[in-house]
Amino acid sequence: MSGPGRNALGSKMIEFLITELDHAKGEPVLLTGAGGCFSPGLDLKEVLTFDLAAMRSFLARLDVMVERLFDHPAPTVALIDGHAIAGGCVLALCCDFRVAHAGTGRIGLNEANLGVRFPPRTLRLVESRISPHALHEIVLGAELFQQQDALRVGLIDELAADGHSVARARLATLAEHPREAYAATKRALHKDTAAARPGDQALLDAIVPSWTSETVRARIRKILGRSATRSP
Repeated sequence: MSGPGRNALGSKMIEFLITELDHAKGEPVLLTGAGGCFSPGLDLKEVLTFDLAAMRSFLARLDVMVERLFDHPAPTVALIDGHAIAGGCVLALCCDFRVAHAGTGRIGLNEANLGVRFPPRTLRLVESRISPHALHEIVLGAELFQQQDALRVGLIDELAADGHSVARARLATLAEHPREAYAATKRALHKDTAAARPGDQALLDAIVPSWTSETVRARIRKILGRSATRSP
């Protein structure tokens, strides 16, 4: 991933990821971010521009991207270099194995702190990828964890001084498994997790207004203001 806002998940990045997964044609995927950052989450500047209809469309495409990555039939490994926050953390959780390159990056799901709710399929995926004993700490606590704590709660699987080499090695090992058996086993493990269910659209429609509320917009402006203050 290489894009504005240190690989923020805007409309263009979401479509890029969907397209790249299509181009992978069922082959193994290593997902990482350029410039020393995995992804800080959604492009908040773009989110501020959305009205209700645009936000509904955006969250629907985000759900599609999450489902495509989570259900990719071949092995997927996330190489987390730097921050993986909110939607960026969700991307990492979509992958079969997660390696963090040792550094100062923070990892976590801070949606509750922002005041927004997860799209339904994304929440099911999060629930399936985080152990029950840590789920409330991560999702309701909405904390951004330092790497060692992210390893403790299971947001990452491995922390390595040379994360780049380790991630590639893990992907190569997974890719040695017979492809059809790997894909079938993955489908069985993911059964009903990210797939659409009756009522999902109604739930998404109920969630969307929170994303466009003035309360959330004010919190986003505050976050963007802090980021601008920290910039050189």
